[in-house]
Amino acid sequence: MHGTRTLDEADRLMTVCNSCRYCEGLCAVFPAMEMRRAFSDGDLNYLANLCHACGACYVDCQFSPPHEFNVNVPKTLAVARAESYAAYAWPQALSGAFARNGLVISMVAALSMAAFILGFAALNERGVLFGVHTGPGAFYKLMPHNAMAALFGAAFLYAVLALVMSVRAFWRDIGPPIGGRADGGSIFQAMRDAGELRYLHGGGVGCYNEDDKPTDRRKLFHHLTFYGFVLCFAATSVATLYHYLLGREAPYPWWDLPVLLGTLGGIGLVIGPVGLFAAKMRRDPALLDEQRYGMDVGFNAMLLLTGLTGMLLLVLRETGAMGPLLALHLGAVFALFITMPYGKFVHGIYRFAALVRYAQERRTAA
Repeated sequence: MHGTRTLDEADRLMTVCNSCRYCEGLCAVFPAMEMRRAFSDGDLNYLANLCHACGACYVDCQFSPPHEFNVNVPKTLAVARAESYAAYAWPQALSGAFARNGLVISMVAALSMAAFILGFAALNERGVLFGVHTGPGAFYKLMPHNAMAALFGAAFLYAVLALVMSVRAFWRDIGPPIGGRADGGSIFQAMRDAGELRYLHGGGVGCYNEDDKPTDRRKLFHHLTFYGFVLCFAATSVATLYHYLLGREAPYPWWDLPVLLGTLGGIGLVIGPVGLFAAKMRRDPALLDEQRYGMDVGFNAMLLLTGLTGMLLLVLRETGAMGPLLALHLGAVFALFITMPYGKFVHGIYRFAALVRYAQERRTAA
């Protein structure tokens, strides 16, 4: 990624901030910035993905608009961060697909897959769609397990491959940590920082909104979304082990581990994305990258649709609504998988990589 206007502006701002250093205690960006005297494009992408967009530096800065220096670090780094997703995406042909039309593309993908599954079921036996199916293997009346596993396994493996290739390009471009390579201690520290959202607190007071009153709402909803996703992934993993190792077929009773994990995760994936959207609406527009609004909303919508359809499927799985709900749920999961490498999901992976690099730099400097 070379020579964009956004990176030129980020370079200017980091030069100004490096001279001032008033905000050095707010988050990880400014101490990492102070370790450098000049900024390569890779350095700027590293700092952009290290930023958690709390907005504290904008509020505290004496040079923020309408000052003639026009220092707006949160917005500039937000734009640079979004551009980095496209710059490192694999394959490059799909790099900008979701930047502006993320919601439309995600919904079209979800509904298209749902329609395919419904058509597949109707082609084999029309009565299956709205029939009442109970007991082990009921879900596979709509689509055989092997076909379902092959289809979604391929989508998941593609997402993993694309994510690995993109984060590999990002890791190489941001350069080796100052003082050495990442080690186990740095990775563990980054896991703690990411798991706690340590730098989403604006120096200890929370994220800033349109009324300049900091709150921890974004942190709470990020936690619900992230851990909801993790719990749903854990539920799917446990169910896979049940199927292949124990020969137990879904759906499982409400007290079984996959259902308990999936229920808790589903609650998180309903409350978290709704809360994040509401929190975004309350933020000062001066802090936001409004051009990538569709990317943010599309990702949140797919998480919400996945969680909501999963919860409805749990409640209505022994009724005639099971077939359509299962198709819609699987469509949402499929869309989530194939859009992961090109939408807002990658920000968590790039940010974790940046946190690993920052942890190593701090350990070396200590």
